[in-house]
Amino acid sequence: MNDLADAIDAVLDDATTGTPRVPGVSVAITDRSGTIYEGARGVRNMGSEEPFEPDTVCAIFSTTKAIAGTACLQLVEDGALDLDAPAREYVPRLGEIQVLDGFDDDGTPRLRPPKRDITTRHLLTHTAGFTYDFFNEAYTRLANEQGQPWVVDASWASITTPLLFDPGERWEYGTNIDWAGMVVEGITGQRLGEVMQQRILGPLGMNDTAFTPTPSMQARLATIHAREDADDSLIPLDGVALPPDPEIHMGGHGLYGTALDYVKFIRMWLNDGRSDDGEQILRPDTVEMASRNHLPAGMNITMLPGVGATTTASSILPVSRPRLSNDAEFFPGMPKTWALTYMINDEDAPTGRPAGSLAWAGLANCYYWIDRRTGLGGYWATQIFPFADPASVGGYLAMETAAYEHTTVTA
Repeated sequence: MNDLADAIDAVLDDATTGTPRVPGVSVAITDRSGTIYEGARGVRNMGSEEPFEPDTVCAIFSTTKAIAGTACLQLVEDGALDLDAPAREYVPRLGEIQVLDGFDDDGTPRLRPPKRDITTRHLLTHTAGFTYDFFNEAYTRLANEQGQPWVVDASWASITTPLLFDPGERWEYGTNIDWAGMVVEGITGQRLGEVMQQRILGPLGMNDTAFTPTPSMQARLATIHAREDADDSLIPLDGVALPPDPEIHMGGHGLYGTALDYVKFIRMWLNDGRSDDGEQILRPDTVEMASRNHLPAGMNITMLPGVGATTTASSILPVSRPRLSNDAEFFPGMPKTWALTYMINDEDAPTGRPAGSLAWAGLANCYYWIDRRTGLGGYWATQIFPFADPASVGGYLAMETAAYEHTTVTA
């Protein structure tokens, strides 16, 4: 394991001292038995030079999604949630959502009823029709011309948006999992964070993960930085943060957490749904089911024509708000599908990650993977806008590659 530590330490040194660099980063890597590496480099805020530590707290953005998805799967196991029932049965507001059918000459959105109901399966597979305004020009127009609130506002208004297409017709990344979180609330009568704490975070010992940071977490919070295009410099965005007391607990992006906490969640998925203490968070058959592709036959992960590049079975995310995200594709040219609620690489990745593994990312450049075949996973936490920052992505991929090169894994 010393070779692993030396290799990952070198990756973190390069990431925080190179050009361009990241301000700070924490990394944790786990196998089925426990965390096999933890480390950090750099600073939490380039204005104050506070050190980035393994337990530094970050806004984890869309890496929240898998935890919200797990809460849904638990309700499926309980018999309380039917993935294929109309989701409006659990969240009546979903019955009011319409489809965007273009814009009138004066910019007024044209809306029509959807041809079919949205189901929770649609929400968990990003096939309901929702998107994000920073990944889609039509939603950007709704924001700029109609005052549609930014999703990070964590309000009902921010997710009450029209669909881009009828549910089930294609894959489009967006606020689907925020609505899935509302399904959890509708069934349980509790806030999503309470359900997560009782059924996932608490049993896994994830004491530094929450929608509202505790005083201890707040004291260790990293600042989000902005990458300047002109010279790759980094500017601390002091005061830019997820709402500390949100109207909605956003299952799609709202949690704060640490790399050390997240690998406990990853390890649960590596161990067929069991916590380190042996508690069954999910049944093994549920983990197996959820880890498979759940897109309809013949459906690929693609983006809307005309918005950005489109490839067959890819996860390209073309951008309409460049300051929040760069164009992004994980392993260009490789076919990828969608589980509940992860991306699946359908071929072996150049990092060493085998086909069939699970992965995703968060807007401020958090990344993770879960390799259930060989029992390895890891989390990379940085705090930079825009998403798909080259220094962050490069560092993450180098970290994952080093993990496979210096770890003995078995099928």
